[in-house]
Amino acid sequence: MATHHRLRAASNWVELRSTEKDWDSVEGDVLRRMFSHLLWIRRFEEHVLELAGQGLIHGPAHSSIGQEGGAVGSVQPLRDDDSINGTHRGHHQFLAKAFAHVADAPSGSLQKITPSVRTVVERTLAEICGLERGFCRGRGGSMHLQWRDAGAMGTNAIVGGGVPQAAGFAWAHRQAGSDAVSVTYFGDGAVNIGSVLETFNLAAAWKLPVCFFIENNQYAVSTHVAEVTAEPRLSARGLGFNIPSWRVDGMDPVAVCLAMQEAVAVMRSGGGPTIIEADLYRFFHQNGPYPGSAFGYRDKAEEKAWRERDPLALLERQILRRELASQEEIDQAAADITATLSEIDDELLEPEPGGKPGQRRIKPSEWPRTTFVDVGVRGDLSEFDGVRFEEADTFSGATDTVKFIDVVSKVMERRMAQDESVVVMGEDVHKLRGGTNGATKNLPENFPGRVLGTPISENAFVGLGGGIALDGRYTPVVELMYADFMWVAADQLFNQVAKARHMFGGDSDVPFVLRSKIATGTGYGSQHTMDPAGILASAPGLRIVAPSTPFDYVGLMNSALRCKDPVVVLEHVDLYTSSGIGPVDDFDYCVPIGKAAFRRRGQDLTIISYLSMVDRCLEALDAVRTVDADVIDLRWLNRADVDWEAIEQSVKKTNNVLIVEQGAVGTSYGGWLADEIQRRLFDWLDQPVQRVTGAEASPSISKILERAAIAGTEEIIARLQQICEVD
Repeated sequence: MATHHRLRAASNWVELRSTEKDWDSVEGDVLRRMFSHLLWIRRFEEHVLELAGQGLIHGPAHSSIGQEGGAVGSVQPLRDDDSINGTHRGHHQFLAKAFAHVADAPSGSLQKITPSVRTVVERTLAEICGLERGFCRGRGGSMHLQWRDAGAMGTNAIVGGGVPQAAGFAWAHRQAGSDAVSVTYFGDGAVNIGSVLETFNLAAAWKLPVCFFIENNQYAVSTHVAEVTAEPRLSARGLGFNIPSWRVDGMDPVAVCLAMQEAVAVMRSGGGPTIIEADLYRFFHQNGPYPGSAFGYRDKAEEKAWRERDPLALLERQILRRELASQEEIDQAAADITATLSEIDDELLEPEPGGKPGQRRIKPSEWPRTTFVDVGVRGDLSEFDGVRFEEADTFSGATDTVKFIDVVSKVMERRMAQDESVVVMGEDVHKLRGGTNGATKNLPENFPGRVLGTPISENAFVGLGGGIALDGRYTPVVELMYADFMWVAADQLFNQVAKARHMFGGDSDVPFVLRSKIATGTGYGSQHTMDPAGILASAPGLRIVAPSTPFDYVGLMNSALRCKDPVVVLEHVDLYTSSGIGPVDDFDYCVPIGKAAFRRRGQDLTIISYLSMVDRCLEALDAVRTVDADVIDLRWLNRADVDWEAIEQSVKKTNNVLIVEQGAVGTSYGGWLADEIQRRLFDWLDQPVQRVTGAEASPSISKILERAAIAGTEEIIARLQQICEVD
């Protein structure tokens, strides 16, 4: 007969409930502050719903009415240097942190609406309306609110999308020697998302000071939490990751405050991450001014029961019971915020010309200028002022024939020695004497604590790197073992990192470098061998580097690390084992952003390529000596950095273009490039742009089928011969 021994979780999981004694022990000014902030948020949210009902808010208005107690209670133990981020339903989270930043110190009365408080209300309302004076200049709207000065690092429209970034903020706090903490707010719907659970694990493994604050408002849109999980007590998730966890009544701001105090004490003392689950309720539907019962997924009795537990009413009763303010003072505080909102309306709105009485519109002068539409997609590159740029043919330093993979590790070693902000992370980067390919050779030994071996959880650690970049104190270099894994981390790479600068108004630097290899031809099959350049080029916020020589790798990586925009550095496995001219001891120069290189000059044809296919183009030309061609190595592949001056100079001479790439035609980089060349240079072309690409299918494992799926020297030779026949 088998014996059974009951196992116990390694971490604590408790339910915290406040008592009347707890309420009495809270300092009077703390209760006054909590009530003031909750009142301001409530009246603000009600006002937003009024404007939405008048058609004055373009897009969603996800109100937090009913949930404010959780945010206000949780912010009380936090400091200005603590970071938060939040959800698409994040007005209350953002405002709670912003009010804590600007409101006057307690003074024995309810807090007043000072000019600083008024500015927060004004800029938040303007942002939700999409106006220029908003925190993100109207680009973020209701779902993307950021004010870094207050430690409000950004709310997020992707469910769970901000959670990995919060781990990045926590890592940066700890690395800087601070005891500051990070709090990430998300709802019950996010708890079942992979990136959230990945981040639980990563944060626990690295003991990061991040609090995962679950706002369990019972419904993901209209689906009740009990319908989608067998354990609706969501804080139970912490047990599987050894994260101490609290379950608390989110309608009770004091209970939430007490739980956060305990969680903060754990995090500030080096105890790692925490989870707080606040059970609370949104009084309205997912979006807009109607209750959930209007849509049939909740009944009025349920809504009434939760409304009877309104955190604002609870705080008001306690304020009156303890005689911390009179009813007249409370009424005046409510009237003050109502008057403030009305004044702000008068600044932002005007009567609708020819409209009905009382009908209003946004003042035209408040909208962002249409010329602002693309401003801030990427930075202005002022960080390169005074930088030393070099090219191989004019380089005065010592050079030699060097292995490509050796300069990959040497330039990183040089940068990490000179710049303590650079940190490397990825799977196995700290092992195997340089990772799986030798790219991190010598780095773990020389820079302990800055070469981080991650779990196999690309969405989490790419997002964590994004959070580090947004924090601004460190430059993460994230390695993905294969380029295909970018699609495992697609939300963080495309929705978060690539969009962050523009989405938050254009001023938020994102110094983020992603390294990844293209392994076409290695027999690793369909899921390990793609060339992602064509898809990456569709994300305007990303810069893309494709080095083809050791010399260029050094300069391009230095440029990537200096750049304040996210840069993807593509590396081809064929180049790792190759050799070429590179520096002997000078690893400090940059290669200019947006500058291609001519690898050969000719008169008959312009050949455009990148990475390992550049050398294959040269091999093909050596085999077909009747074609005299320019060979342009693009080096920078993103649309904003394509060297049109070089391409135009060549095409106006040759009147003929061949774009060469190795990968599948469906994800082709050359497709958009050919289209753009024909748009720009149609009058100079003697025939349509020619292309060499792989097949439609991804490469498969069979050596024969793999070779049939990709382009190589033979395919380039065949196309050159066809061009000769046409001529």
